Formats: sequence, structure tokens, C-alpha cells
Amino acid sequence: AQEVARYLEIYDRDREENAFNWRLIGPRGHQTVNCDALVTIPEIDALIRHPGVLQPVEALLGGPACLSELCLRHMAPYDGAPVQGWHRDLPHVLDHPLRTGYLHCMIYLTDVDADSHCFSISPEASDAPILEKEEQLERGGIVDLHGPAGTVALFNLSVLHAATVRATTRERKTVQTYYGHRSGPVLSHYSTIPARLWRD
Repeated sequence: AQEVARYLEIYDRDREENAFNWRLIGPRGHQTVNCDALVTIPEIDALIRHPGVLQPVEALLGGPACLSELCLRHMAPYDGAPVQGWHRDLPHVLDHPLRTGYLHCMIYLTDVDADSHCFSISPEASDAPILEKEEQLERGGIVDLHGPAGTVALFNLSVLHAATVRATTRERKTVQTYYGHRSGPVLSHYSTIPARLWRD
């Protein structure tokens, strides 16, 4: 609870003091993001390196991890029809035992339940056939991830997933970090990583 309160304070301070760094994303603008939080609030680095996150990430990847991207995301109250943009961020990595090239770590800083926006995934086994979107949704179904503030989800970003937008009066606040294999290619160039955090 103390860690959640600390990171929520950092998150809220960033949205207030660095509003110019937050931008709308998505076709309907349901989310705003700051993908340069290591510049605007460098203390967020401690969350990226949190042993409760980093140790499971490296166990799942099967070796040393590197930061690929970090985005703070905000979903505002919404009054409209539900929206789900199902997608895979990248193809599966077929020469990895879990078909995982990158892991996405999503940390809820607010309580998330059936009356709020949430993260949704269509589960698939690492040895199951890789299906197109509609076939996967039929086979794997949809799991909405609900949980109190502090809930952490680690998932292969090649698995079908979506942000579920619902009519709600509540905000959803998340920290979303992407980790890759240290020896692998760069995932994106969305996040600026100050040299003192990777070199020193």
C-alpha cells in the first residue's frame, strides 16, 4: 500500500506538472500517455527495476532483460458505448520456449473492476496454434483483468489483448513497461532513456 501511494503521488505530480508531455493516443483518444517519464519523473526508474517485477520478467524471458519502453497511461471517465481494440503488438518469437520476445508489465495504480476501464486478454498456450483474431477470441475467450491498485500483470505482447473502455465515472491510471531480451532488437523509440540511467 505504501508503494502504491508513493507511485500514485509521482504519477499525479507528473500529470499536473508535465501536462505538456502527455498526449492522446488511439483512434478515439481514450487514453493519454507520457512515454518520457524517465525524463519528467526520473524516480519512476525504481519501479522499472523493482525486484518484484524484474525477477519474474527475467525468469519468463529466460535471461537478462532490458527496458524497451515505459509509458504512464491515463484513461478518463467515459460516457459511451464499450470499445475494445483487439491487437497483437508483434508476431510471436517462435524460437523462444514461451514464444516471447517482449513482456509487457502493466501496474494498476487505481482499483479496477467491472465498473471501470480494464485490461483484457484472450489467453493462449505457448504450444497452441497461433490463430487470427476472431478464431483466437472464439477459442481463448476474453478475460478481463480486475484487481486493486497495485495489481501487476505480466504478459507476452504477442498474445491478443485490448484496453476495454467502458462507460464509467472513474479514471484508470497505469504504469506500463515493456521489457525485452538484452541481446534482442529494440522494440520502439517512444521512450527517452537518460544516459545516466543506462550507462552509469
